[in-house]
Amino acid sequence: MSQAQPRSCGPAPAGQAPTTGRARTTGRGQAAGRGLAAGGGPAAEQAHAAEQVPTAAEVTTAAQVTTGRPPELLRLPGGLWLRRRRSTHAVALNRAVRANLDHLRPWLEWAAEAPTRARTAELTRAGSAAWDAGTDFMYLAGLDAEPGEVIGAFGLHARIGPGALELGYWVAAGHVGRGIATTATAALTEAALALPGITRVEIRCDRANAASAAVPRKLGYRLDRVATAAVRAPGETGRQLVWVTERPRADRDTGR
Repeated sequence: MSQAQPRSCGPAPAGQAPTTGRARTTGRGQAAGRGLAAGGGPAAEQAHAAEQVPTAAEVTTAAQVTTGRPPELLRLPGGLWLRRRRSTHAVALNRAVRANLDHLRPWLEWAAEAPTRARTAELTRAGSAAWDAGTDFMYLAGLDAEPGEVIGAFGLHARIGPGALELGYWVAAGHVGRGIATTATAALTEAALALPGITRVEIRCDRANAASAAVPRKLGYRLDRVATAAVRAPGETGRQLVWVTERPRADRDTGR
């Protein structure tokens, strides 16, 4: 999973909130053009996500990473969609997280305990404020065939410095191995690199989480480095893979 806790290959789910005031190597076209890819393993398709809940003041003073905003709705092949996470989704998101705690717990710190509905509602409000502030862009995944259900969460987080976004995600246990994380990550990579001022996207996941690492690898991200990280979840080793993709230099040179 690439999620938002200190960071991994996952997003901010029902138990996570946006970052506040912090701070495919092939390019957009190729990343978005890749097809479906399977995850694997019981804790597949999860990458970093954050748990802090910012106050209104923190959201207001957080550094805006871009003047632009990604699409609020992305429709993808197979009836898959990504939709901006809003307060109205709190009940469905809470239900999805609680149903997947055993699946998420090995890699995501925030999955140690089941969130209350009030906690999830608080996080969704914070996420909505962070979107408006331009610091974090958080999405829920769903299928046309399962209306009203949340099957995963994805996020773009401004916690790795100027000109860059970290992409995190998790996919429900019953939907891993279907290419959902790969398809959605490709679309969000493209959307992120199209934003004004964003030239780099990173995905971070623990070295032991092979299924999560398979997503950026299949999309043409390059393994930039292996970093030391605090162990915050039971499955982590403290060695974090940092995957990077950048906007093509020609686009950067023309000011796109």
